Amino acid sequence: MSAEKIASKSVATGLLLAVLGAIAFSGKAIIVKLAYRHGVDAVTLIMLRMLFALPFFVCIAWWTGRSRGGVKPTPLTGKDWLGVVWLGVTGYYLASYLDFAGLQYISASLERLILYLNPTLVLLLGLVLYGRGISHRQLVGMAISYSGVLLVFGHEVTLTGSDVALGALLVFLSAVSYAVYLSYSGELVKRLGSLRLVGLATSVACVLCIGQFVVLRPLASAWTVAPEVVWLSVLNATACTVVPVLLVMMAIERIGSGLAAQVGMVGPMSTITMGVLLLGEPFTGWVVAGTVLVVAGVFVVSRVTRMPDTVQMDK
Repeated sequence: MSAEKIASKSVATGLLLAVLGAIAFSGKAIIVKLAYRHGVDAVTLIMLRMLFALPFFVCIAWWTGRSRGGVKPTPLTGKDWLGVVWLGVTGYYLASYLDFAGLQYISASLERLILYLNPTLVLLLGLVLYGRGISHRQLVGMAISYSGVLLVFGHEVTLTGSDVALGALLVFLSAVSYAVYLSYSGELVKRLGSLRLVGLATSVACVLCIGQFVVLRPLASAWTVAPEVVWLSVLNATACTVVPVLLVMMAIERIGSGLAAQVGMVGPMSTITMGVLLLGEPFTGWVVAGTVLVVAGVFVVSRVTRMPDTVQMDK
């Protein structure tokens, strides 16, 4: 097989992996919404997800941190550990909890559109924290994206009431928390590697989510949840958390982080499709128009914004 055919096959494989990873990530909100139908609360639900995901991320952290071919990995300094803990708190613990809490009040479609604003939030944090300028084109892209979210938000308020505002705020704060993670992760990614950092930071978040449950809920309540909640949490931890992290990582190795991020734009569409088919959420022209605006705006912003080169695990 010629070098060109091998390269073409690698790109095709990378695109497929990126698409599958984006779809798997987008299923998280659907599973959470299904679990809420069984009377579980956010604290318990996120604990179960992280409890089942913890062994996988500990293994990822160990595997990526081992010596290979006689080459020792970069040792973690005290400053590195502080950075890992900070990123675990902002990127996965706080962002995940706020996201799960917000999903109690809003549709999976609106949640996905709000979270998809991450590139614009990273841009704004760059302006506030580092004084980086924002170009006219980026401002236009941001305006398009936020108008799309406001369009869907306004429509959803008329359908389900004022609780939508609380849910949208919680999910937006989740997106801000994750944007903080992305803004500060660059240096550690260069030192430790993206997958090793994800394994370490997510392990920290898993422990925090489990600890939060121990402090706020009776331990016995973990075993009184419906069996459906347990199996949905297992599915969430594996198919919608661990597996897509690995898929996206393999995609980045083949096609680069920039193209993988562009392919990730299928996420909002897949969430809306699954929300309609599995949750019975309304599929209206308002949702379609809002989604088109958000994706188009983020595409414009991403074309001129270099996102941190890391595996972006859904909260």
